Amino acid sequence: MGKYEQKTKTTDYSVTEFIESVESPKKREDAYQLLKIFEETSGFKGKMWGPSIIGFGSYHYKYASGHEGDAPLVGFSPRKAKISLYFAPGDKEREVLLERFGKHTVGKGCVYINKLADIDRDILQQLIIQSIKFLQKTYPQD
Repeated sequence: MGKYEQKTKTTDYSVTEFIESVESPKKREDAYQLLKIFEETSGFKGKMWGPSIIGFGSYHYKYASGHEGDAPLVGFSPRKAKISLYFAPGDKEREVLLERFGKHTVGKGCVYINKLADIDRDILQQLIIQSIKFLQKTYPQD
């Protein structure tokens, strides 16, 4: 069996150019606000992961199956339909915070929102902090 090639890796794409390419002016404005919130809260500068995810910080994971790779600690992507927010999956604290987050839906690894005005920004900051703490504890880096 061939070695798994990770699709989502950091790239040299410009975060600003990516945000500027977002068609909806409102979603573009939300993306700039999210960039500011994520950078200020996480302490990491936004970097592109693949063609469409803006990630902050990174961690190296290794599963029992032997699969391993790198991923952003937190991130977001202003997609056409909704804005995807990436937080640590499997964190019980996330579920508690999401109860007070505002209008959202949850997918396998993402939290989806329509617009920034639908959510509580304080809870967003808590989700960012909690996610980073959870991942740094779960996957300690050497």
